[in-house]
Amino acid sequence: MMKAVLTGVAVICLLAGDVLAQGYPSKPVRIIVPTAPGGSADTIARMLATHLSKTMGQQFYVENRGGAGNQIGIEAAVRSPNDGYTLLLGAGTITISHIVYKKLPYDVLRDLTPVTQMTTVANVLVVHPSQPMNTLADYIAAAKAKPNTITYGSAGVGSNLHLSMELLKTMTGIEVTHVPYKGVGPAMQDTLAGHVASMVSNVPSAKPHIEAGKLRALAVTSLQRSPALPNVPSMSEAGHTGYEVLNWFGLFAPAGTPDAIITRLHAEAAQMLAAPETRQRLSGEGAEPVGSTPAVFAKFVRAEIDKWTEVGKKANIQPTE
Repeated sequence: MMKAVLTGVAVICLLAGDVLAQGYPSKPVRIIVPTAPGGSADTIARMLATHLSKTMGQQFYVENRGGAGNQIGIEAAVRSPNDGYTLLLGAGTITISHIVYKKLPYDVLRDLTPVTQMTTVANVLVVHPSQPMNTLADYIAAAKAKPNTITYGSAGVGSNLHLSMELLKTMTGIEVTHVPYKGVGPAMQDTLAGHVASMVSNVPSAKPHIEAGKLRALAVTSLQRSPALPNVPSMSEAGHTGYEVLNWFGLFAPAGTPDAIITRLHAEAAQMLAAPETRQRLSGEGAEPVGSTPAVFAKFVRAEIDKWTEVGKKANIQPTE
């Protein structure tokens, strides 16, 4: 008897979700971006909002909720009703924050439903032109010859850029000195000035300086070469097979959002990402469109959390309050 009741409840919930999805959206939908306006996440979210507003018959709008290492915006999303009217445009930091902060007001795997991975953006290891290293092999050889004498800047402890180097250290056994900054901008300025010897930067930030000869690119962190820097080898190509670190952006919804809504949002986003004009615009910024299914994206998120948990342990990163 109890089993029959539970089965009936499950069917009712499923039907209710389908009914909700059939009329979706019936009012404006907000896309929370957990960073300030003007960054890559904001740009991608606004592209998506414009597309969805045209194809789904309701306004989709971006709400920037930056601060506390993205925690404010993410928490706002996970605490919203799971009816499809609040979405989150999250970045790869969502799978790293747990190794930086002791207590997070959410659990990514429990509180969010992945919709689709929107884009990936490679990083690139660069050195100041005054440095004698011309290749990744040169860099590693110099670091091994004189441990901790080469400095590298990053966007802060536990940032994707910091962990890019920590993964390289794990795979090669080199020791270099970390100089953390509060963001990519300050780190880039000191690298350009030669105050630090090197840094791992995202490709869009570094590309103009590489092309101007103000920085020397040694390797990108994607498995293959970045279309934005076709003459720069990948870490894997340069001999460190399997090395891969990507900045990425993805669309999430609060956990429990009906599957039918998730499926439709994925289909619409994937359509936008497949459009030639979208691919051209993103590639100009060093980004590659993805559009993976919810299941594939969920698997990717779990793998990223596991990967960075292990790297964080090896790097002895101590979480802060």
